[in-house]
Amino acid sequence: MPEQPNNQLNIEISEEVAEGEYANLAIITHSHAEFVIDFVNVMPGTPKSKVKSRIIFTPQHAKRFMKALTENVLRFEGTNGKIQDLEEVTLPMNFGGPTAQA
Repeated sequence: MPEQPNNQLNIEISEEVAEGEYANLAIITHSHAEFVIDFVNVMPGTPKSKVKSRIIFTPQHAKRFMKALTENVLRFEGTNGKIQDLEEVTLPMNFGGPTAQA
């Protein structure tokens, strides 16, 4: 079996994890030792939502993740144009389904 160079990492992913989880809300909390990010899928008109995934980072890894995400967003925008902030998007009043009728 050939040896891998020291700087190469072999990462595997199961089929279940590869499918991913959709999240449209991230709740971030922290202590002196860790950052906790809960990813949630909030559906309009639903009073209760569940955390789909929780990721726990050391402060150093949280900062590294923030830098990597920033670099990737800038690269994406360089190719695809500016991503509009949600505050800039006007959602229709009936977002999430038909309007109620009496």
